[in-house]
Amino acid sequence: MLYRLSVRTGGKVEFQDITGTVRDTISSSGVKSGVCHVFVPHTTAGITINEHADPSVVQDIAAQLDKMVPQHNHYRHLEGNSPAHIKASLMGSSQTIFIEDGRPVLGTWQGVFFCEFDGPRNRSLLIKIVGDGTSD
Repeated sequence: MLYRLSVRTGGKVEFQDITGTVRDTISSSGVKSGVCHVFVPHTTAGITINEHADPSVVQDIAAQLDKMVPQHNHYRHLEGNSPAHIKASLMGSSQTIFIEDGRPVLGTWQGVFFCEFDGPRNRSLLIKIVGDGTSD
Protein backbone atom coordinates (compact mmCIF):
# COMPACT_ATOMS: atom_id res chain seq x y z
CA MET A 1 0.00 0.00 0.00
CA LEU A 2 1.34 3.42 -0.98
CA TYR A 3 0.10 6.50 0.83
CA ARG A 4 0.73 10.02 -0.53
CA LEU A 5 0.54 12.66 2.18
CA SER A 6 0.94 16.43 2.15
CA VAL A 7 3.27 18.29 4.47
CA ARG A 8 3.14 22.09 4.81
CA THR A 9 6.30 23.64 6.21
CA GLY A 10 6.39 27.13 7.67
CA GLY A 11 10.06 28.03 7.92
CA LYS A 12 13.23 28.03 5.86
CA VAL A 13 14.58 25.21 8.02
CA GLU A 14 12.17 23.09 9.99
CA PHE A 15 12.12 19.66 11.58
CA GLN A 16 8.49 18.53 11.66
CA ASP A 17 7.67 15.59 13.94
CA ILE A 18 5.63 13.20 11.77
CA THR A 19 5.73 10.23 14.16
CA GLY A 20 1.97 10.41 14.75
CA THR A 21 1.29 10.54 11.03
CA VAL A 22 3.46 7.46 10.45
CA ARG A 23 1.80 5.64 13.36
CA ASP A 24 -1.71 6.52 12.10
CA THR A 25 -0.88 5.46 8.55
CA ILE A 26 0.43 2.09 9.75
CA SER A 27 -2.67 1.61 11.90
CA SER A 28 -5.07 2.44 9.06
CA SER A 29 -3.26 0.01 6.74
CA GLY A 30 -4.23 -2.95 8.88
CA VAL A 31 -0.74 -4.43 8.56
CA LYS A 32 0.29 -6.11 11.82
CA SER A 33 3.83 -7.17 10.90
CA GLY A 34 6.09 -5.86 8.14
CA VAL A 35 7.95 -2.72 7.16
CA CYS A 36 7.07 0.91 6.62
CA HIS A 37 9.14 2.85 4.11
CA VAL A 38 8.98 6.64 4.46
CA PHE A 39 10.26 8.57 1.43
CA VAL A 40 10.62 12.29 0.72
CA PRO A 41 10.55 12.95 -3.06
CA HIS A 42 12.32 16.31 -2.87
CA THR A 43 15.96 17.35 -3.30
CA THR A 44 15.88 20.04 -0.60
CA ALA A 45 14.07 18.09 2.12
CA GLY A 46 14.88 14.90 3.99
CA ILE A 47 13.79 12.46 6.66
CA THR A 48 15.46 11.36 9.87
CA ILE A 49 14.78 9.38 13.01
CA ASN A 50 16.02 10.95 16.22
CA GLU A 51 14.97 12.00 19.70
CA HIS A 52 11.57 13.64 19.86
CA ALA A 53 11.12 13.96 23.63
CA ASP A 54 13.28 17.09 23.83
CA PRO A 55 12.79 19.64 21.01
CA SER A 56 16.23 21.11 21.64
CA VAL A 57 17.80 18.02 20.02
CA VAL A 58 16.47 18.87 16.54
CA GLN A 59 17.34 22.54 17.16
CA ASP A 60 20.91 21.42 17.88
CA ILE A 61 20.96 19.29 14.72
CA ALA A 62 19.75 22.24 12.61
CA ALA A 63 22.35 24.55 14.20
CA GLN A 64 25.19 22.11 13.53
CA LEU A 65 24.05 21.59 9.93
CA ASP A 66 24.18 25.39 9.49
CA LYS A 67 27.75 25.40 10.77
CA MET A 68 28.75 22.51 8.51
CA VAL A 69 26.92 23.91 5.48
CA PRO A 70 26.76 27.71 5.75
CA GLN A 71 24.20 29.64 3.71
CA HIS A 72 26.87 31.61 1.82
CA ASN A 73 29.94 29.69 0.72
CA HIS A 74 30.57 30.44 -2.97
CA TYR A 75 28.21 27.73 -4.22
CA ARG A 76 27.85 27.31 -7.99
CA HIS A 77 24.17 26.33 -8.11
CA LEU A 78 22.34 29.35 -9.54
CA GLU A 79 19.09 28.95 -7.58
CA GLY A 80 20.85 29.87 -4.36
CA ASN A 81 19.67 26.81 -2.45
CA SER A 82 22.78 24.64 -2.58
CA PRO A 83 22.93 24.46 1.23
CA ALA A 84 19.44 22.94 1.22
CA HIS A 85 20.51 20.28 -1.31
CA ILE A 86 23.59 19.40 0.74
CA LYS A 87 21.68 19.21 4.04
CA ALA A 88 19.00 17.03 2.44
CA SER A 89 21.72 14.71 1.16
CA LEU A 90 23.20 14.47 4.65
CA MET A 91 19.81 13.60 6.18
CA GLY A 92 18.77 11.22 3.42
CA SER A 93 15.50 10.83 1.56
CA SER A 94 14.12 7.68 3.21
CA GLN A 95 13.81 5.67 6.38
CA THR A 96 12.59 2.13 6.93
CA ILE A 97 10.70 1.30 10.11
CA PHE A 98 9.72 -2.18 11.24
CA ILE A 99 6.08 -2.88 12.10
CA GLU A 100 5.10 -5.24 14.91
CA ASP A 101 1.63 -5.62 16.43
CA GLY A 102 0.36 -2.93 14.05
CA ARG A 103 2.72 -0.28 15.44
CA PRO A 104 6.04 1.23 14.33
CA VAL A 105 9.03 -0.26 16.14
CA LEU A 106 10.86 2.79 17.49
CA GLY A 107 13.04 3.28 20.53
CA THR A 108 11.59 4.97 23.61
CA TRP A 109 12.88 8.41 22.64
CA GLN A 110 12.79 8.05 18.85
CA GLY A 111 10.56 10.01 16.53
CA VAL A 112 10.35 10.48 12.76
CA PHE A 113 11.07 13.96 11.40
CA PHE A 114 10.38 15.57 8.05
CA CYS A 115 13.38 17.90 7.50
CA GLU A 116 12.72 21.07 5.50
CA PHE A 117 15.75 23.00 4.26
CA ASP A 118 14.25 25.29 1.59
CA GLY A 119 10.87 26.36 2.92
CA PRO A 120 8.29 27.32 3.49
CA ARG A 121 6.72 24.94 0.99
CA ASN A 122 3.98 22.45 0.31
CA ARG A 123 5.69 19.06 0.24
CA SER A 124 4.84 15.43 -0.37
CA LEU A 125 5.57 12.46 1.82
CA LEU A 126 5.27 8.89 0.54
CA ILE A 127 4.68 6.01 2.91
CA LYS A 128 4.81 2.45 1.59
CA ILE A 129 3.61 -0.29 3.93
CA VAL A 130 4.53 -3.88 3.17
CA GLY A 131 3.17 -6.72 5.28
CA ASP A 132 5.28 -9.79 5.82
CA GLY A 133 2.33 -12.02 5.02
CA THR A 134 2.34 -13.91 8.32
CA SER A 135 -0.27 -11.95 10.23
CA ASP A 136 -2.05 -9.68 7.74
